[in-house]
Amino acid sequence: MTQPPFGRLVTAMVTPFAADGSLDLEAAAALATHLVDEQLNDSLVINGTTGESPTTTDDEKLRLLEVVLAAVGDRASIIAGVGSFDTAHTIHSAKAAAALGVDGLLVVTPYYSRPPQDALAAHFLTVADATDVPVMLYDIPHRSGVPIETDTLIQVGQHPHIVAVKDAKGLPAQSAVVMASTDLAYYAGDDAMLLPLMAVGGSGVVGTSTHFTGARTKAVIDAWLAGDTGTALARYRELLPVYQGVFATQGVMLVKAGLNARGRTVGPVRAPLLDASPAQTSTFVALLDALDA
Repeated sequence: MTQPPFGRLVTAMVTPFAADGSLDLEAAAALATHLVDEQLNDSLVINGTTGESPTTTDDEKLRLLEVVLAAVGDRASIIAGVGSFDTAHTIHSAKAAAALGVDGLLVVTPYYSRPPQDALAAHFLTVADATDVPVMLYDIPHRSGVPIETDTLIQVGQHPHIVAVKDAKGLPAQSAVVMASTDLAYYAGDDAMLLPLMAVGGSGVVGTSTHFTGARTKAVIDAWLAGDTGTALARYRELLPVYQGVFATQGVMLVKAGLNARGRTVGPVRAPLLDASPAQTSTFVALLDALDA
């Protein structure tokens, strides 16, 4: 298999905040360094859903990208989340991120307005035309309201700048059709779908629990690629409780709770989210403890 454009292990990094809700850029640099050097990530998504991008300003997003690029951009690919429900604003964000030297752009399906498929295709192609930076589409219908249909993915997958999909649709057979018809690299957008997606040609994962399980998840991927499916499955099953448990409530809430509990301070979440409750935190931390993660 050819090396996919953003490696195989990618984490959608949380955005650390200080106690007063402002950006904690020092903590962001430290977390990015941990994820790359200790959790062995090939790439990081900055300003994605797990980065609470709906609640950060354009200026905050750029400052965060600058800090992460300076911290780890020499040894990991940095993918900037730039998607929104507005094509013009998405293009503005894409150009601003490109000017900083990011390695990729994550472009989510426009949400709330529920565009039809021809409008989705036009949106993605217009954004891809706006820069020379490789684009990863984010197909997450339970958040966006509409899926990127198979025919649409095959159509836009012919664009030279559209190179990958973060697949949170949970339908690997449909994804297999797209992979068979395009050169798009597919990354599981749900941690637990890593092995099912790789079984039909997927490249890896854009993870959430990989803040804690990154190195072990890389071992799952490596075993699978080496043809040692038994070891891959055994390691995957060990990690499955954490892969699923991180989504017991909204994912960023439990990632931040877990990191804070482990002494890696990333601060609170921003409203409208609430910090995980003590009961939610203790349940998730117990899963991490059982895994020694």
